[in-house]
Amino acid sequence: MTIGTSDYICRWMSPLGSVTIASDGSSVTGLWFDGQKHYGTTLVPEPVLCDLPVFRETIAWLERYFIGDAPAVTPPLRLTGTPFQMAVWELLRGIPYGETVTYGELAQAMDPPTSPRAVGNAVGRNPISILIPCHRVMGAGGSLTGYAGGTDRKKALLQLEKVL
Repeated sequence: MTIGTSDYICRWMSPLGSVTIASDGSSVTGLWFDGQKHYGTTLVPEPVLCDLPVFRETIAWLERYFIGDAPAVTPPLRLTGTPFQMAVWELLRGIPYGETVTYGELAQAMDPPTSPRAVGNAVGRNPISILIPCHRVMGAGGSLTGYAGGTDRKKALLQLEKVL
């Protein structure tokens, strides 16, 4: 179980539905679509709804992303997870805009290589959707499997990036 690191939240309406962005005050610690699997895993019991510079920076990034631009600079991120999760999430950060990899390819890129299922479990627990592009991971043969925000959103994000 993750200990809450997100004291602050803001809400933003994306083209794919309402999003909650979480922060420790200076970095993004969570970003989830409403109803997403593993929603709020980094939140303290009663986070404060407020406006912070990191929220404005993240929303500006998201607005650029959703009009089809590949934002150059990602807002500051602070991840909390197991060492294995952190290693997988770091690999996710390296997947370029408009490209995809498979769970198997990520599993082989781990040091040491591991199982695609283990990688899939870590990908599914990514607490910072979109900014850490777990939607760019595909099943074997290019199938749209395993997105905590739902496969319809995954498909829409990949279409936005002109992958599909």
